[in-house]
Amino acid sequence: MRIVGSRWSPRVHELKAFLSRSRRPYRWIEAEDRDRAVVHFPDGSTFQDPAVRDVARKLGLDVEPESRTYDLIVVGGGPAGLTAAIHAAADGLRTIVVEQEVPGGQASYSAMVENYPGFPDGLSGSELARRTIQQAERFGVEVLVTRRATGLREEACKRVILDEGTELASHAVLLALGVSFRWLEAPGCPQLVGAGVYYGAAIAEAAACRDQEVYVLGGGNSAAQAALLLAQFARRVVILALEPTLEETMSRYLIDRIRSRGNIVVRTGCTVVAVEGDDHLEGLTIEDVRTGQTEQVRAQGLFIFIGATPRTDWLPDGVARDDRGFVLAGADLICNGRGRGEWPLAREPYALETSMPGVFVAGDVRKGSVKRMASAAGEGATAIHFIHRYFRPGSGA
Repeated sequence: MRIVGSRWSPRVHELKAFLSRSRRPYRWIEAEDRDRAVVHFPDGSTFQDPAVRDVARKLGLDVEPESRTYDLIVVGGGPAGLTAAIHAAADGLRTIVVEQEVPGGQASYSAMVENYPGFPDGLSGSELARRTIQQAERFGVEVLVTRRATGLREEACKRVILDEGTELASHAVLLALGVSFRWLEAPGCPQLVGAGVYYGAAIAEAAACRDQEVYVLGGGNSAAQAALLLAQFARRVVILALEPTLEETMSRYLIDRIRSRGNIVVRTGCTVVAVEGDDHLEGLTIEDVRTGQTEQVRAQGLFIFIGATPRTDWLPDGVARDDRGFVLAGADLICNGRGRGEWPLAREPYALETSMPGVFVAGDVRKGSVKRMASAAGEGATAIHFIHRYFRPGSGA
């Protein structure tokens, strides 16, 4: 499979990121036309500027549901959602996972996951996702890719509306949406996304950074993993961290590795306040937040890891959220000002149950969750325990 197009083409970037996270082999051939991407498949067919969903369909991935009715709909295919699906299907529930991008969540962007139990030598986030998907499908889980949930209704059953208007019905729903990358609010940045500015795309773009000067904005573990990967190709990698020290936000083993690399430079107390370039990134304006002083630097790549926001704008008002959009569940429904009168059942909500009975939440999108892969997976498994309780006669289901 070949992709022909410019390195500055947002469509080429999107396709490369999708295929890399899906662990689908491809060859990228540089071309000058920034506005056009051509995909050549092994069977001789050619797609001109295809949407990611068209490529997914061509590769045989599931983009349409097999049915319209399920026991459980899991919205989100990260560690929480996939783990929940495995446990649900193993217990005999007909389960579908709806993922708007590639299953694996933000973890699939990680070049190396080393703190997940059972893998002492570590493995890439995309490989961990691939294994988890295989395990889910072995139990009969249906996994949809490139499909986005756009609505949720409560009738005699729960109804999840997908893009293009498809409706799925189920007895229960698990929200395992994860979070989306927080966008950098800096002049010049939005129009250069995919053309030198990237969010979590280090795996797809690393090889294209050979002998370049690139910057990583962020001081967390994801930023560290991206910097270590990029340093294998780039001439120099500069980490810009807002925090005064990396120790505040980054694991010690990653700090030690960064400091041992001769071509990684760490600048703390810094952020990017402007991005320059016409049709591709050419430079950055960096601000020292302690002094307010700014400087302009040449840059050929900017990889942004500055936190994340929940993907909950599509949920109805009946699913309570905090002021940042994180979903409330269990005791948090009362602690955050929702009175008993707003909970419609006589029983208390289960620990991971939202304000809409039968709709549960797990992983990063839940208010107060621990933002770790192992924790998300644990919540996914725990949610199935409460879903079974919800299904019992007399539970209010």
